[in-house]
Amino acid sequence: MSRYLISHWEPETPSFWLSKGKATANRNLWISIPALLLAFAVWMVWSVVVVNLPNIGFKYSTNQLFWLAALPGLSGATLRIFYSFMVPIFGGRKWTTISTASLMIPAVGIGYAVQDINTSYPTMLILALLCGFGGGNFASSMANISFFFPKSQKGYALGMNAGLGNLGVSVVQFVVPLVITAGVFGGLGGDPQLLNTGGITKELWLQNAGFVWVPFIAVTTVAAWFGMNDLASANASFAEQAVIFKRKHNWLMCWLYLGTFGSFIGYSAGFPLLIKSQFPNVNPLQYAFLGPLVGALARVAGGWISDKLGGAIVTFWTFIVMAFAVVGVIAFLPNGGGTGSFIGFFWMFMLLFAGTGVGNASTFRMIPVIFLTEHQRAAAGKGPAAEAQAIASGNKEAAAVLGFTSAVAAYGAFFIPKSYGTSISLTGGPEAALWCFIGFYVTCIAITWWFYSRKGAEMPC
Repeated sequence: MSRYLISHWEPETPSFWLSKGKATANRNLWISIPALLLAFAVWMVWSVVVVNLPNIGFKYSTNQLFWLAALPGLSGATLRIFYSFMVPIFGGRKWTTISTASLMIPAVGIGYAVQDINTSYPTMLILALLCGFGGGNFASSMANISFFFPKSQKGYALGMNAGLGNLGVSVVQFVVPLVITAGVFGGLGGDPQLLNTGGITKELWLQNAGFVWVPFIAVTTVAAWFGMNDLASANASFAEQAVIFKRKHNWLMCWLYLGTFGSFIGYSAGFPLLIKSQFPNVNPLQYAFLGPLVGALARVAGGWISDKLGGAIVTFWTFIVMAFAVVGVIAFLPNGGGTGSFIGFFWMFMLLFAGTGVGNASTFRMIPVIFLTEHQRAAAGKGPAAEAQAIASGNKEAAAVLGFTSAVAAYGAFFIPKSYGTSISLTGGPEAALWCFIGFYVTCIAITWWFYSRKGAEMPC
């Protein structure tokens, strides 16, 4: 038997948790976090690359650029459906290693493709789709970490893994504008592209947007292989996990998580281009990274708050804040010949990003509690064996639901940027898309209140 396989795991037993469980769980968490951060960086790298493509000679329309920003979201969300079920089949250690190593493919591909302005648009579309490998990783990462921690600390653990992992979106939007201004890799990185602005010629190494992640991916892949563990108790076939498709709360939480994480990743993917299209005199790359940064840090805080107050009540109020923030965004957009207010627009988006981060954590805190509680209710009074089985079954279902809901929610990375592009092309502005988002948040408020947060709710959590 492999020394990396743990055959006995009882995080709900205090003596086991304190003696050996906590240290092992934390080690796996702290390797999982940088792996997930890199996954998000690769997934969202096109949000920065597309802003620079016209500057170095690529002749793409605004709608084509929005397609490149949106397609990683489409492929990442679709891959998450499959990644959701991989950890119980392959094991957390092995799957984290494989999925992290796969990030090399789009990172290297982008590095070579952007060096030749004759690279075809279909090739760029394929590379955008391959960046979905990074999006897929989130589903398996969250499912894996959920197995390691007890019910009382799942909010903290999932908040840390996702929150610090989500920082990859902010990191890519902060780091890439810096590394493309210098020949970081010398002769190995290729020649610079020439950028002409206002009669001044500058050198740009856009290939570094892909190449810069390669050494970090390599190191993290090795760390995952030698430092993480597989849990025998987490093993489950696809058929065993597929029971979640019959669970009502799986579909309800898919809807709610689409409202929180779908908003976070969609706004992150579309924020730079939205700024550029609405406030052309503003450099979007000076500000775009701040939104995902606020959202990621808010997710860490949201996990802790949700453990204290309960996930449902935090989710309920978060959606209310998000709806009002979008109203604020609309109010500050250019309209009717007016130039709008970038400052007001920016701060409304910061509030919106903070709401998505807190909501990400609170909804993911709800899921393990819902499914563990459901199984424990069914096993109540049937003896210790049935109660132990209820915990194991509840954790497996919760892990599958965490992965699957994240898959559904990740489609926000496609729909939000594409909604902006469609709204702008049809109406001249993004307002129509934003009003649709508000309507969606109203449905999320109603679902959260009725099923989870009101007095006498079916599943208070």
